[in-house]
Amino acid sequence: MSTRPDPTAPPHEPVAEKGRGPIGLLSDAMNHVSNLLRNEMDLARAEISENVKRAAIAIGLLAAAGIIALVALNVLAAALVAALAETGLEPGWASLIVGVALAVIAFALVAKGSHDLKGTSLAPTRTSKNIKRDAEAVRDTYKENNHG
Repeated sequence: MSTRPDPTAPPHEPVAEKGRGPIGLLSDAMNHVSNLLRNEMDLARAEISENVKRAAIAIGLLAAAGIIALVALNVLAAALVAALAETGLEPGWASLIVGVALAVIAFALVAKGSHDLKGTSLAPTRTSKNIKRDAEAVRDTYKENNHG
């Protein structure tokens, strides 16, 4: 048997070790990008879910504010007006004082609930920061590999 190569055989191309040729590297890069995008989507879902829960709590605060305002107006208002009237204050003035005090409390609860529902507080900010950071890293790597 001869150990000499066959001169009529096509030239032998070296095989990259363990799939590390250009195609293997491209495949690895695509897998990494795919995993990165999948992880970012999972983070976005989790963050949006967390923000929706916070929004539900804020809506609960608004509902509680409405209920408390109604209960306060229906139950305590009459008692407070009567108590103030017994001190010698005219019933009209007593009613006005009680109404203003309850309106201030209701306004504070509505303001807090509305503030918690602002659209910017519902956005997935951590995911947005991560995506920007990842895009910069990919861009920097691309620049280093193509221009460095």
